[in-house]
Amino acid sequence: MLKSPVMNDFQDRAEDGAAGAGRSGMVPPFSPVLLGGLLLSPIPPAVPRLLLQPILRAAMAAVASQHPGMFERLGPYANTVFLIDPIDLPIRFLLRADVRQPRLSVARAADAGEVGATIRGSLLALIDLLEGRVDGDALFFSRALVIEGDTEAVVALRNAVDGEEIDIIDDILVRAGPLARPARRAAKRLRRLARRAGSDMALLQDALLQPAMERLAAQAAAVDHLRQTMSRGKSSRRRRTTQPSTATAPE
Repeated sequence: MLKSPVMNDFQDRAEDGAAGAGRSGMVPPFSPVLLGGLLLSPIPPAVPRLLLQPILRAAMAAVASQHPGMFERLGPYANTVFLIDPIDLPIRFLLRADVRQPRLSVARAADAGEVGATIRGSLLALIDLLEGRVDGDALFFSRALVIEGDTEAVVALRNAVDGEEIDIIDDILVRAGPLARPARRAAKRLRRLARRAGSDMALLQDALLQPAMERLAAQAAAVDHLRQTMSRGKSSRRRRTTQPSTATAPE
């Protein structure tokens, strides 16, 4: 099990705020989630932990009750602690995949020694992965998802999740009684609006960055052409200096 990179990144993240070392190679998508994360970043970590912990506890209890056999499928990895890292938020989450009492909590620096594997990506990508809306392999190869630490444990978790039909909103609201139906409609409408806003913001980002990207591509092509020209010039001079003399001595 490769814990050192995960633990080092965890410590860096706890000390440096939103700019964790493991996130340096990933660019979060321009989305409402990212804007919300930027607004949350100045807030002391204890505040979101205090506010979110009851919600996370209730959500995990609801998912576990709706899918009681999910964590049993982890087999030898049932006690693994997973660090869930949404790169567009200034907080991380710990998933303790205990068969009897799975827990989801806001990560703290003191928990670093427990982490066995890290799953890193945007919040919506992580939710889509949990609900089976996207192919995990496609996310991994497109670098929209990064895995660190015990990769076999992550594969076991993915297989366990794939065996269930998880819908986070339905699983949480199943106990809401007569309020479940209107709350479900409102929550799913809000999620659709958030996804549409994310798509529009990504389109705007591409439109704003396209001219700069074209200029960078042109500059890179010019630099490459100059490098090739200089290389050909050096090769020509080298041939001239190493060419043997054909002059003959006078009789």
